[in-house]
Amino acid sequence: MTLSDEQLERFSRHILLKDVGIEGQERILQGKVLIVGAGGLGAPAALYLAAAGVGTIGIVDGDVVDRTNLQRQVIHFTADIGKPKVASAREKMLQINPGVTVRTYHERLFAHNILDIIRDYEFVIDGTDNFPAKFLVNDACVMAGKAFSHGGILRFDGQTMTYVPGSACYRCVFLQPPPKNLVPACSQAGVLGAVAGMLGTIQAAEALKYLIGKGQLLTDRLLIFNAFSMEFRTVRFKRNPECPVCGTRPTITELRDYEQGTCDLRGPR
Repeated sequence: MTLSDEQLERFSRHILLKDVGIEGQERILQGKVLIVGAGGLGAPAALYLAAAGVGTIGIVDGDVVDRTNLQRQVIHFTADIGKPKVASAREKMLQINPGVTVRTYHERLFAHNILDIIRDYEFVIDGTDNFPAKFLVNDACVMAGKAFSHGGILRFDGQTMTYVPGSACYRCVFLQPPPKNLVPACSQAGVLGAVAGMLGTIQAAEALKYLIGKGQLLTDRLLIFNAFSMEFRTVRFKRNPECPVCGTRPTITELRDYEQGTCDLRGPR
């Protein structure tokens, strides 16, 4: 493809980078990325991917904008309260860059529909806020051979890793969803809004590096940070040959929906 004068100007700061250049920007313009969740992680990821010129961006979310979202989900404004999150997100993405194609899916992902949705995309960003969805995204991407970025936040903490076929998957690190009452949700324990922005932009950077085929992805590594102390660390791990979904003899060969357990922060009574 040939970049127009408008594109050369818009993406000039990318093109100046020797590891991106015109060829890399062309790959971004032809790229297809799916964002699962238009919330705290998906919001900054969507803004940066649209600004970067990713050609086709899908965004999946079955919720509507709520006032409590506005503290961290920066793609939604006060006037958007009550509007489907995917519609609100699409409006802002096209305002940043009218040249991108934004496909919206105002629905939740389940075992019966996720493979159809992720089929047309090269890279998936997991911006979900619950463990059943995270394991579903992992299992579907492994089965479909799709690269994806995992992200999770709570309070002042964030963690992320990237999967590409052949590397360790989310289940290699976290075998199965945690039992009820072990890990609270952000709606129960809270989250510093800026933490979502920090992690969502890291996920966007992983997607862009994947599209241009340059840089070191967070494969076989879990990046963990605490914004309260502003400390970052990386935990290295290997693909588990006994992993039930990506191992040599997988035992999970069909997708399933897990029940979302709630956490009683008051403890036993």
